Amino acid sequence: MVDPKLHWENIYKTKSSKDVSWYQPHLKKSFDLILELGLSKDAEIIDVGGGASTLADELLSKGFSNITVLDISREALEVSKKRLADKAHTIQWLEADITTVELKPSHYSLWHDRAVFHFLTKSEDRQKYVGTLQNTVKSQGHVLIATFGPNGPLKCSGLEIIRYSAESLQKELGQEFKLKKQLTEIHSTPFSTTQEFLYCLFKRK
Repeated sequence: MVDPKLHWENIYKTKSSKDVSWYQPHLKKSFDLILELGLSKDAEIIDVGGGASTLADELLSKGFSNITVLDISREALEVSKKRLADKAHTIQWLEADITTVELKPSHYSLWHDRAVFHFLTKSEDRQKYVGTLQNTVKSQGHVLIATFGPNGPLKCSGLEIIRYSAESLQKELGQEFKLKKQLTEIHSTPFSTTQEFLYCLFKRK
């Protein structure tokens, strides 16, 4: 059985963050959807699995001031800390597994996850993830999840994944969250292949 933490630490120790298949220099789809929400600049935002992602940089550039980046990999978090340099202290960094971490209840206005949920192939891990999400997202808060879509790959980074439709993702989150928007992106990898990503934006009722 693969130890998730050891797996991801090894990925970021042996590869550049720009050489993983899901890498994007600019998370345009996520960024645009977030800006459309009209959140206040002091809204609490968490980027789950966002260790080496540039989303935090882009949110900072727009004046957002309460950003948390959570990742299971210390190596991934270090990539962003080094890139942000003297701005790194403005971010809250959490080295943790999203299926076991304890987060503040009713705390976040926005939960963002690009390419974590589809790695949770065990039902109990998905239940733990959703339980944490339900506990920590505020009433009327938003959840933006990007997973591999129905035509996405069956494996990523040597691991099995689960592909989702908007309907199946809605079923995982439960009726407490209402689907507001869905988008499909054909992501071009650094290896000249493509991956279908499905972006689903939910709002807590």
